[in-house]
Amino acid sequence: MTTTDSLQDRIASLDAQRGVLVGGRRLPGSLGTFDVEDPADKSVIARVANGGVAEATAAVDAAAAAATDWAAISPRQRSEILYRGFELIRGEVDGLAALICAENGKSIADARAEVTYAAEFFRWYAEEAVRTEGTYGPAPAGGVRTVVTRRPVGIAALVTPWNFPAAMAARKIAPALAAGCTVVLKPAAETPLTALAVARLLARAGVPDGVINVVPTLEAGEVVRTWLEDDRVRKLSFTGSTGVGRLLLHQAADRVLNASMELGGNAPFVVTEDADLTAAVDGAMIAKFRGGGQACTAANRFYVHADVADEFVRLFADRIETLVVGPGSNPDTEIGPLINGRAVEKVAALVDDAIAGGARVAAQAAVPAELGGYFHAPTLLVDVAPDASVVREEIFGPVAPVVTWRDENELVGLVNGTEMGLSAYLYARDLKRALQLAERIEAGMIGINRGLVSDPSAPFGGLKQSGLGREGAREGLAEYAEIQYFSVDWSES
Repeated sequence: MTTTDSLQDRIASLDAQRGVLVGGRRLPGSLGTFDVEDPADKSVIARVANGGVAEATAAVDAAAAAATDWAAISPRQRSEILYRGFELIRGEVDGLAALICAENGKSIADARAEVTYAAEFFRWYAEEAVRTEGTYGPAPAGGVRTVVTRRPVGIAALVTPWNFPAAMAARKIAPALAAGCTVVLKPAAETPLTALAVARLLARAGVPDGVINVVPTLEAGEVVRTWLEDDRVRKLSFTGSTGVGRLLLHQAADRVLNASMELGGNAPFVVTEDADLTAAVDGAMIAKFRGGGQACTAANRFYVHADVADEFVRLFADRIETLVVGPGSNPDTEIGPLINGRAVEKVAALVDDAIAGGARVAAQAAVPAELGGYFHAPTLLVDVAPDASVVREEIFGPVAPVVTWRDENELVGLVNGTEMGLSAYLYARDLKRALQLAERIEAGMIGINRGLVSDPSAPFGGLKQSGLGREGAREGLAEYAEIQYFSVDWSES
């Protein structure tokens, strides 16, 4: 599904102007509608219901009404529903990818990969839903048996970003449902259509009304605050900027609310003197340019050993200069637009600041003059100062700044000299050295000789101010469960 007509048919089927999903019913927003743009050409592709406090409260009402029954059904039943969700999403790869291209702008290849990745969370948690954990045993002092079990944490408020509109929703919804929780979801205003489409497919899979509720809105602060102040909401899972995450943690602290945070990143990409440079450049193209660099795990700063820096830059430059920039829906496109004008201004300002500080452009891909959207040329910067803003700040765009190094201890200081610690990448032929160096890096996820770290079976999350908790793997399921134990008298009467 890539034609304009088929895309418009899909959007129409979502009934986006009645896009607040509460208790299985699609409602208009009490605050009217808002426009969703295609960042490739700035055209309005849909008008979506703008929910407010009334809809936020109604969503919790619906989640509360469905909570007891959903928690009570067997793990096997939940598993089968989640697996049907996996099959339905996998069967709609083209349609969902077209939606993602239209509202997010990423290339169709990246969008298809995202949908496949999103579907895998439902398969993984369909399998994990039946692997319930618990223990039983005698207390050391005798006379007591201890039974330890897990129960759903309760209604979960989920807040997702625009850069992976299918995958971020799936990464939260799937474990929440597997654990027996009901959810209220606020998707990013830039990309609400994909979330609505995923919710519709899950309803077809058999998720009961009220278990998943979706509130698109321009008033994110009011909607999320309403949820955090509602005693029935017992869990917050947020993916977004560290600044917003701090504010939400302050609000969550008032109720001692269970909170998971996946926040900003500033991923280093380290190349040692013995690295396979061809493999390193292959990994760099993925780690930097997947989704146009608009990923929290994107390689943000490149630390290349001085002995191999010239060759690495030459190989990297050759690849960057051939990147095809254009609308994501074009099958030849490798780099789509940024999400909006503010993003372009930020990335351009970081590049200008680096150049003013002595950096130079070593390579740049061509951006066709006729493109009218929010585009920035993929750019390779060299001679970058280690303290340049483009190194210290999260770029969230297709710019790769290179810093050279010689001393490993100095390198570690540069790599760890940030409040962020989400992901990192490291290329070295000597695996022992790579692991030793990786153990010194303060990051929750480290790709060693590969440019991709995300996997539904692995615990996704960061250190320091890059977040709290983990998503994916068994750890992701535990985020939506609470431990309860029974101390049973076992003394002889």
